[in-house]
Amino acid sequence: MLPADLIAALDTVAATPRLLVTSDFDGTLSPIVNNPADARALPAGSAALLKLVALPDTSVALVSGRALEVLRELSGMPSSVHLVGSHGAEFDTGFTQAVDGVLLAQIVDSLTEIASRYPGVAVETKPASVALHVRNASADDGEAALAAARTAGTQWAAETTEGKAVLEFAVITTNKGSAIDALRERDDATAVVYLGDDVTDEKAFARLREGDVGVKVGAGPSAAQYRVDSPEDVAEALAYLAVRRAG
Repeated sequence: MLPADLIAALDTVAATPRLLVTSDFDGTLSPIVNNPADARALPAGSAALLKLVALPDTSVALVSGRALEVLRELSGMPSSVHLVGSHGAEFDTGFTQAVDGVLLAQIVDSLTEIASRYPGVAVETKPASVALHVRNASADDGEAALAAARTAGTQWAAETTEGKAVLEFAVITTNKGSAIDALRERDDATAVVYLGDDVTDEKAFARLREGDVGVKVGAGPSAAQYRVDSPEDVAEALAYLAVRRAG
């Protein structure tokens, strides 16, 4: 059962003239998994998004830290759903800024060397950033690897973002909040719904306006007005919104 205050907010936002529904992917539509390549959206969540995007004056977008092509593959969403990768930097039309390939290669080399010291630590290279994942490392090894990466990062002109068991360095400056602003303007949305679970989603929640609905998934402090426990709850909320919007 969804929280009563969230149900009331969804009832209200469902009646807005032009609705934009946006969501993170990992930990929100998809449960967190040990191997990032195994992540998939829950079928009920995907089905609800497809129902929403088929409705008049309703647009849908996924905004993820994943590289755009990876997000496209893992989400399985059709072209009618906007996809934004690399924490808001990578749209279908390309990157919002020029990518410093030399700095990117330097970060890859350094993080790869750090990961080689600690079992279970992995490096993910994206078109505009590099992430150090410690989810599969022991607590001590994971913290040591993150500490070493933080120290190395002081030498780079890169934007650092900490998430759940991950530290990411981007060679361009952007965030999910700016992506929400761009999508809102592009779709001329009168209200936005955003769902997310991680620290990186807080910048999106912070950009929401009066009449918007922000939903935090899981525990932890958040600027979101509403909260649910799991991706299963996200799927339920999206399905409810689709029914109310259609009605």
